[in-house]
Amino acid sequence: MARLREIKKSYGSARPGWREVLADFLAHKRLDDGVGEQTLTDYTNAVELLFKRYPNAWDTEASLKDACFGHFSGEMAPATFNNRLVYIRAFFKYCISEGYLSVNPLEHTKKRKTGNRAVAVETDVLKALLAAPDQRTFVGLRDFTLIVLTLDTGIRPSEALSLIPQDFKLSLKEVHIPADVAKNRSARTLPLSDMTTKSMRKLISVRDDEWDEDTPIFCSYEGRPLNRHTWGDRMEIYCKKIGVHVRPYDLRHVFALEFLRNGASSFAVQKSLGHSSMEMTRRYVSLVNNDLKAEHAKASPIDRLLSKPKAKRNTKLKR
Repeated sequence: MARLREIKKSYGSARPGWREVLADFLAHKRLDDGVGEQTLTDYTNAVELLFKRYPNAWDTEASLKDACFGHFSGEMAPATFNNRLVYIRAFFKYCISEGYLSVNPLEHTKKRKTGNRAVAVETDVLKALLAAPDQRTFVGLRDFTLIVLTLDTGIRPSEALSLIPQDFKLSLKEVHIPADVAKNRSARTLPLSDMTTKSMRKLISVRDDEWDEDTPIFCSYEGRPLNRHTWGDRMEIYCKKIGVHVRPYDLRHVFALEFLRNGASSFAVQKSLGHSSMEMTRRYVSLVNNDLKAEHAKASPIDRLLSKPKAKRNTKLKR
């Protein structure tokens, strides 16, 4: 049975455990690739889950292959499957480059098709959601402003929660997303509407004077950073209040779809959303095109103009 390669670096002849290798991998991602803390956490959670379920997976390459087969054979949503695959496969790729593995057991595993998830959030639901936060409190004003910002720009929750006051140029009605905040490590600047600018000014005006410049815009009332899970919990509170479930990321989808429906180009959507390629943007374009097809089927005059009139049915009883 093939064994994992022995490490012959600073470890001498002893082979390090997977936790030590994972620590090296995360350090590499942080320093060389500039990966953000949230992504590092996602890497950690994905790898730790594999070895929690299969404690002996690191013993041999054969056992690791069996563990991966079992881990990815269970029922899970396509998006969950794909996320785990990306993170764990990247870890194994690093293991090969460092001589810890000879073969990546997930090299030929393909992603599952997720399909185009249409996020249909009605206008009245969005209005109810915007009305739910109590803007007389700091937390309520913060939540309202974050919802407005997301609907106006399509910014990712993780990006918005990392912004500081200096990232906003309200006199120019724009927000700058620095490279170290952006998910793809590519900075971008997004325009803001008048309503968003007004709400941002109000939120900044009520910040505690003792908070320093590095305190995030969307922080707790004590000035502590929030994360996407905390924001998800806040959204859940408002969703229970209005009786409709809307995820934080759904607001980003709403922006993309409405932006396209109202005449924006696919390239403008790509830049706003921070997609590194058009592959992700095409999903939204496809959904909007499907909208057009449905409306065309209902509204095109040609069927009515060329269709033959239906013969009148004789309802008289035969005698």
